[in-house]
Amino acid sequence: MSAEENKASDRRFWEEVFNGRKLSLMDEFIAPDWVYHGPAGQEMHGPEELKQLFSMYFNAFPDLHADIEDIIAEGDKVAIRVMCRGTHKGEIMGIAPTGRQIKVPLMGINRFKDHQAVETFELIDIFGMLQQLGSA
Repeated sequence: MSAEENKASDRRFWEEVFNGRKLSLMDEFIAPDWVYHGPAGQEMHGPEELKQLFSMYFNAFPDLHADIEDIIAEGDKVAIRVMCRGTHKGEIMGIAPTGRQIKVPLMGINRFKDHQAVETFELIDIFGMLQQLGSA
């Protein structure tokens, strides 16, 4: 897969799976042996764990939407900068709904193999989100 094809796949993932809430398409984009490296040493493995994480966020922020601000590809890697926005209407991390709007930046690098992401390195401003919810 070319760098441009990987970039197109990553863009489709954010548009169809995340913004479109089509979690049933997750297996098309995420390899069964996918590994996620997140903030504070967080790790996830496989598409099922990512579906659970997305479901948690979609329940807490039903209108959650990601806007891709930058996407760059080279070789088997795609770097992306995303701004997520939503309204806190459900519990998350023990925080009762506040009705507040959040705006949270995210940056990630996906490594692709055979048309799927096999590894993700991601930084997301969780502390900033907690501040916006009045919990930090």
